[in-house]
Amino acid sequence: MNEKFTTNNIENDELTLNTEESEYKNLVTRLREISSTIALLKKRYLDKF
Repeated sequence: MNEKFTTNNIENDELTLNTEESEYKNLVTRLREISSTIALLKKRYLDKF
């Protein structure tokens, strides 16, 4: 019984780590997209001032 519980805990921990890693990668990707958009907007509109 205890062994089964430990195995489930390990699997749940791995799933949590995979989910967190995936969320982190998605966040980094989104931040890069936002940064690129800001850079393009700066080029486009700062020239007008």
